[in-house]
Amino acid sequence: MSVVVLVEVEEGRASLVSRETLTFARSLGAGDLHAVVVGEAVPALVDDCREAGVAVVHEAVDPALERYAAAAWAAVVEAAGRAARANVVLAPGTGRGMEVLAHVAARRGLRMAANVVAVESLDPLVVQRQVVGGAALERAVVDSRVRLLTMAGHAVDAKPADAAGAATVARLAVTVDPRDLRAQVVRLEKREQADTSGLTGARVVVGAGRGAGGPDGFAAVDALATRLGGAVGVSRVVTSLGWRPHHEQVGQTGSRIAPDLYLACGISGSIQHWAGCASSRTIIAVNTDPDAPMVTKADYAVIGDMHEVLPAVLEELG
Repeated sequence: MSVVVLVEVEEGRASLVSRETLTFARSLGAGDLHAVVVGEAVPALVDDCREAGVAVVHEAVDPALERYAAAAWAAVVEAAGRAARANVVLAPGTGRGMEVLAHVAARRGLRMAANVVAVESLDPLVVQRQVVGGAALERAVVDSRVRLLTMAGHAVDAKPADAAGAATVARLAVTVDPRDLRAQVVRLEKREQADTSGLTGARVVVGAGRGAGGPDGFAAVDALATRLGGAVGVSRVVTSLGWRPHHEQVGQTGSRIAPDLYLACGISGSIQHWAGCASSRTIIAVNTDPDAPMVTKADYAVIGDMHEVLPAVLEELG
């Protein structure tokens, strides 16, 4: 028996959340570790899998798979599961990982536990998972014959295995069913503004809300995010007012983030915003209102004007 992990690829390498998921999969101790990739397993990707302790990398190469289609990717994951005789299938808790595994669950009549952060036992499989937008943890038993799990981003740190895996590349014999291509990505367009679509995978997010004061009030926010190697996130009111693009929005109707550090500046902290950032490991709030919900819920708080605090932080960082 074995564990299969869907590995998402970014610029020819395993994405950060995929490497985290491989690390998490090793902790299960449930047999050989397999990876499945849609597309060719290029050498750099294989190296990442080898470092993570993967025994076999299953690749699915077909022109029909060049465009993302959740149902077709699900068929690939199913094929890898059969080839590996998997009893656990894992995917990163990204938009694609969630969608693909949901398709697998529906096709196979299996249960799926999403946003898992810990496994208490294997037999039976008892997990802890984030619910209510990450504001609470739920203890769940997954009793399907094949257990399907998505791992919450940054639930563990990506670490190499104690011993490298063989990472033998095996080509999956997959025939793409045209019905699985009825819904697919047909076009990608480059954003006119700076692309911060990596918001959900960022380890540091500098956020700003109404306290920014207007579209010209983000200079220090942008500068600090760049200095810390992070991304910019904003509250709903900021996008509603047209100050920043929607793809930067954090919250129930935006992105859900789980960085190591979330610096929330001038954000009141409505329940909708909290649903998008509650999974952050450490939250620092900067706000002039000591009673703002974000201040009361944060791990640390600075009571002050973000337009004075952030420049001072930048100056201190040099």
